[in-house]
Amino acid sequence: MTITFRKIDASNYKNAISLKVNENQADFVAPNWFSILEANYESDEKHPYAIYNDEDLVGFFMYCFYPADEDYPRDSWWLERYMIGKDFQGRGYGKKALKQFLKYFFEKYKVNDILISAVPENYLALTLYEQVGFMRTGEYVGKEIVLELSYSRFKK
Repeated sequence: MTITFRKIDASNYKNAISLKVNENQADFVAPNWFSILEANYESDEKHPYAIYNDEDLVGFFMYCFYPADEDYPRDSWWLERYMIGKDFQGRGYGKKALKQFLKYFFEKYKVNDILISAVPENYLALTLYEQVGFMRTGEYVGKEIVLELSYSRFKK
């Protein structure tokens, strides 16, 4: 398994858009086309990437920076979207890619923590996030549980 990341651009956005989760997961993550639109029109601090195993596009993520506002009271980095396509789930790509992203993120940005959120019914995602060191903060954004990973807790 060779996981790499490529920025979403003209060469891969159509394949990223076509990547879907299972029907029972559809309410857990926004469609990739929506994330790509957000990244292009809402902020320079939204970074969408495709996850590849060799040359197969297997997943998508987008990380973002948000200044403090009424939704969240402090400046914060978020792994706002994270998904593995339905045809590639259950093969270890999710965990390996998440760990690889976090290593890249902490090395690049030299920050102390990153946040992620998930709906309470998304047990698989919550378990994955906790396995790599994210901890529930007790906070919610909308109806989603907020989890935080500090660099010191990151399990490489």
